[in-house]
Amino acid sequence: MAILTRENLHGLGASGAILLAFLTGCVQLLMGVLQLGFLIDFISGPVSVGFTSAAAIIIATTQIKDLLGLTYSASNFLDVWDQLAGHIGETKKWDTILGIVCMLVLLALRKVKDIPIGPRDTKDRTPAQKLLAQILWFISTARNILVVVVCAFIAYLLNAHGEHPFVLSGVVKQGLPSIQPPPFQVEAGNRTYTFLEMCSNLSSAIIVLPLLSLLEDISLAKVFSEGRSIDATQELLALGLCNVASSFFGSMAVSGALSRGAVNNASGVRTTLGGIYTGVIVILSLQFFTPYFYYIPKASLAAVIIAAVVFMVEFHVVKPIWRTNKIDLIPAAATFISCLLLRLELGIVIGISTNLLFLLYASARPSVQVEKHSTDWGGEYLVITPDRSLVFPSVEYVRNMITKAGVKQGASSIPVVIDSRHVQGADFTAAKGVKSLIDDFVKRNQPLLFYKLKPSVVDVFSAVQPVNFQYCCTEQELYNMLRSYCNKPAIIRQ
Repeated sequence: MAILTRENLHGLGASGAILLAFLTGCVQLLMGVLQLGFLIDFISGPVSVGFTSAAAIIIATTQIKDLLGLTYSASNFLDVWDQLAGHIGETKKWDTILGIVCMLVLLALRKVKDIPIGPRDTKDRTPAQKLLAQILWFISTARNILVVVVCAFIAYLLNAHGEHPFVLSGVVKQGLPSIQPPPFQVEAGNRTYTFLEMCSNLSSAIIVLPLLSLLEDISLAKVFSEGRSIDATQELLALGLCNVASSFFGSMAVSGALSRGAVNNASGVRTTLGGIYTGVIVILSLQFFTPYFYYIPKASLAAVIIAAVVFMVEFHVVKPIWRTNKIDLIPAAATFISCLLLRLELGIVIGISTNLLFLLYASARPSVQVEKHSTDWGGEYLVITPDRSLVFPSVEYVRNMITKAGVKQGASSIPVVIDSRHVQGADFTAAKGVKSLIDDFVKRNQPLLFYKLKPSVVDVFSAVQPVNFQYCCTEQELYNMLRSYCNKPAIIRQ
């Protein structure tokens, strides 16, 4: 959310971020009222994986300059590497050492909670073993804040003795933010932007941010839902209220957070009352502790961020996707590459569009199975089985397949039976296509029968008034209809 906010401000600064939070909340509330939570279903797993992995890499990349103690400005992934190559000679030794040490410590502390303490079953552990396990869990869970506090304390001691080896965070504004409406007009770059001009600058972010905020929130909820259902519409309403309310306190657009969710879950938090504790701590920090933020080295913050997001790069899912459905790698790769080389919002739009193209192609090109059967008197007939419903993208393709089979394999004479067991529905275009198909068969005097056609589909086909529309529901009815085309009584053999 922070990256998308930064990429779409276009010089509007903090005022643009606050307005974007307000508009994001309004869009989410509107989507919630209109029950549009189902839109999240159009973002598939591979697209989500590609987006998350690209975002994690971009986040880590943007932190390299602070890790090395560099100062430059870059707006996207390629610019960051270009600027890094141009300023690499300005790398500060102590910032680099501190950043690397912090990353190693963080990665080590991540595994501390997995150290086996006593028996596997917690019931069989002694009180001392239980206490030690809880201490290790606390150290592992609080590793980020521990590293930051220790680094800030070291920087404070060095500064007190006149040493300034690290680039520090600097002054952080103290106190609580004032309550005021989000800015609907802003002055930036010697120019005054009206509300409509600000919205024009924010452009697609007004729609993309609400959707991606929901995607992030739903992804987080699924991790801790333990199989329970999630109401996306309810999440939209909650996120909308949060963003609208927070915009009155100068906030950027917000969503769920995996790290805080993991800490809450591991701490035994089961209700939203846990948010009260978090809010109280944040308010107290703003009111009393912000002067101490001055001494936090930027390299330590960069190490914390990189050590966290590196595990969001989901390269490990490539193998399962390859084993299940190789085609899914295409939208995943398209999303990943587009997010890296273009923009995050464009990347996910390209990924979703690629996914929809595959869905539309599958809908337009259903599988059509053709089999030839015979009767005991030597007669033959074709059984043609489409594997899905008939809708407008697939009508002409299915019609052509049936016509070709009737002419080539059916010699334009033997009966053709369309097994419709998989046809659960049809639309007007499909009905017109079936009418034209029946007309083709009538013109060359070739019988065409529909078998196991659903009553609702029969009504759709009958509505366009096709001539000689013949259908049956049971095997006996099919037997009788086929027998009517031959004077010899017979039993059908499969």
